[in-house]
Amino acid sequence: MATTDATATTDLNLRNLPDPRGEILNVIPAEAVVTVAECATSWCKVTYDGTEGWAYSPYLTASLDNQEPVVLYDNVDRFEVKQVDVNEDDRGRAAAVGGLTGGALAMSVLGGPAAVAGGLAAGAILGGGSVPEKTVTYVVSNPSPPVYVEGEVVVGAGIPQEVELVQVPDSDFRYVYLNGNPVLVDQDRQIVRVIR
Repeated sequence: MATTDATATTDLNLRNLPDPRGEILNVIPAEAVVTVAECATSWCKVTYDGTEGWAYSPYLTASLDNQEPVVLYDNVDRFEVKQVDVNEDDRGRAAAVGGLTGGALAMSVLGGPAAVAGGLAAGAILGGGSVPEKTVTYVVSNPSPPVYVEGEVVVGAGIPQEVELVQVPDSDFRYVYLNGNPVLVDQDRQIVRVIR
């Protein structure tokens, strides 16, 4: 099995574990290239800017034989990337960090790369600069209980109905601390900004 290069379709967390409860080691910027060593379920062990960690593979694309890029998650076999099982010790460490059992991760963020790309193309996703700084300050100063769901926190992804959101006073925004990041959400439950 060989390594392959992949491109992040959006800003993407690089975590120490293949789990949304893993510690965030770095942020892979949109369009940055990473080297993929192996994949486990929907997570791939990658190297970005000298740091090795795990990235959520539905937001990684790669090209095969100079063709149009495809989502790595759907094409791991075609790229001959080594597939591994998630280490039980890693699952245990992640559950301890999040204070949750695996069953608490039954909910998933809504949409994948196609939904996020479609929202960007349609102009449906609010630019991060359009959020007033007082809104960001309020969210950072008033943390909500953390919620962990399967998937990764990216602009354009949707929040499941089961996740309780907190209203920002005098604002159209709501927020939640999701998978280790505070996120601002619009009226359609779509993430419009990840506060890092």
